[in-house]
Amino acid sequence: MINLPRGTQDILPGESEKWQYVESKFNEWCRRFNYQEIRTPIFEHTELFQRGVGDTTDIVQKEMYTFDDRGNRSLTLRPEGTASVVRAFVQHKLHGAANQPQKLFYSGPMFRYERPQQGRMRQFVQFGIEALGSVDPAIDAEVIGLAISFYQSFGLKSLRLVLNSLGDQVSREHHREALVKHFMPHKDELCSDCQSRLEKNPLRVLDCKKDKDHPAMASAPKILDYLSEASELYFDRLKTHLDAMGIPYVVDPNLVRGLDYYNHTAFEIMSDAEGFGSITTLSGGGRYNGLVEDLGGPSTPGIGFALSVERLLMALDAEGIHLPIAQGLDCYVVSIGEKSELKAVELVHQMRLAGIQVDKDYLSRKMKAQFKTADRQQAKWVVILGDEEILNKEAMVKNMDNGEQTAVKLDQLISYIKERL
Repeated sequence: MINLPRGTQDILPGESEKWQYVESKFNEWCRRFNYQEIRTPIFEHTELFQRGVGDTTDIVQKEMYTFDDRGNRSLTLRPEGTASVVRAFVQHKLHGAANQPQKLFYSGPMFRYERPQQGRMRQFVQFGIEALGSVDPAIDAEVIGLAISFYQSFGLKSLRLVLNSLGDQVSREHHREALVKHFMPHKDELCSDCQSRLEKNPLRVLDCKKDKDHPAMASAPKILDYLSEASELYFDRLKTHLDAMGIPYVVDPNLVRGLDYYNHTAFEIMSDAEGFGSITTLSGGGRYNGLVEDLGGPSTPGIGFALSVERLLMALDAEGIHLPIAQGLDCYVVSIGEKSELKAVELVHQMRLAGIQVDKDYLSRKMKAQFKTADRQQAKWVVILGDEEILNKEAMVKNMDNGEQTAVKLDQLISYIKERL
């Protein structure tokens, strides 16, 4: 027997309906906020993620699934969605489209090689949005509002929105100098990754999982103390917009997103539900005003977020929320005899064309076994066809809720069932 690869999962019938439900709900919320779908390849040129995500990130250094194709081109299974969306934005010149900003959403599998645990898989599914072309903090608030509204629409209560500002380039440079000065005396005490980060991107030291409990972390300089006047004004305006929308938040100066392209707004939405697990983040995002230029496009601001479907389902379980998934068939057709079997094939096809969810027996089972199948599949109605019914050009229709049976002419059967569904 061949088992599935570690860090992946099979989503079987009974569970897949939940995924379909949350996907349709996300699509609906994107429609309300006027975001349009974009679909990008599952693999891209490796350089895209090296440049777009950042050479100093754990994703690029440790977690990417990278391979050479037969033309010796280095390709990588996408570890996140933003770089691919921005690449498509640049390649197809969406910056020149009439409608600006470009408001896009995506969904699909992502791939990262990391230690599998609850809520963290090697193949996982993300929903995400990207708004490209506006530097207005109102659209930052809109992006956050879409994420919060989506979660709240399921009835989730234990949500916490955490905000930070990573500032503009001037703010980042001043903060960088302070971080290097602060951590340099402790350099030999840090992990090898952080020793490298201290030279290349010291902000990433604050996001280290190995050194998170080091005493120097608690006393590290906070980015909020180094914000330029323009950055402070931007952050204040964002908070004012969120206040106007009635969205509560907590400011956390230690929040550092794990990707190099973020600046100004950074945020995460977390679950505080009891029993949710050690990884509390449901989704995260932020502003990336230089990413389009880094990938060869014109100066274009952007902001977005990505959320994990797996962690959403975990949060629903933790709060005891059951999705309203429709159960059972509309109808099951029971046939007895060769003539009725052929008629059942015809009738089932006609019913399906008419929009009725219907099934029949394909194992030549006896009538009693067919009824058991109909009951097991929670059919609302059962249509019974036998030689006598065929002779009379009718069928017996049984209401599975109350057991009542009614003779219905075959030419009226579809309308009879549809009226009662």
